[in-house]
Amino acid sequence: MDGVERQSPVVPVLDTERLRLRAHRAEDHAERVAIWSDPEVTRFIGGRPLTGEEIWRRFLQYMGLWSVLGYGYWAVEEKSTGRYIGDIGFADFKRDLQPSLEGMLEFGWVLASHAHGKGYASEAVVAAIHWAEQHRPGMRAVCIIDPANQPSIRVAEKAGFKRWQESTYHGGPTVVFSR
Repeated sequence: MDGVERQSPVVPVLDTERLRLRAHRAEDHAERVAIWSDPEVTRFIGGRPLTGEEIWRRFLQYMGLWSVLGYGYWAVEEKSTGRYIGDIGFADFKRDLQPSLEGMLEFGWVLASHAHGKGYASEAVVAAIHWAEQHRPGMRAVCIIDPANQPSIRVAEKAGFKRWQESTYHGGPTVVFSR
């Protein structure tokens, strides 16, 4: 070792009927690349597939959120197969967005295209909301969604999010939901 003491953030494991929300792992990288380089997945999240380098940075960002904020993103694993299928969680990204989301739990989720339409996003969002209610009570929960992303809007509304504001983010229309 290099003599530097390291502490890993404790990322709680959340189990639902069909999913396990767990810490991200370096060995998920190949699946993470498959997910984040899929144009269907990224169509409403930046509008373009990510490169391997950008995907690796995203992984490091996810790990850092737990260390800095005490909350963050989970890897979503399908229990029946043990396969990593996406990401869900919350952060404070200090976005250049009006209204400001600073100090709020900004929810986000992404699933591999092969996992779309199975109710997994709704199942994972409910688990994350329950964790937040227990561990971050009183913090306002928000999410930003491209107005054309009807599946994510349905997930948000099913989880109790309501349209709060319309905004622009990175030059495109964005709807801010709150619960």
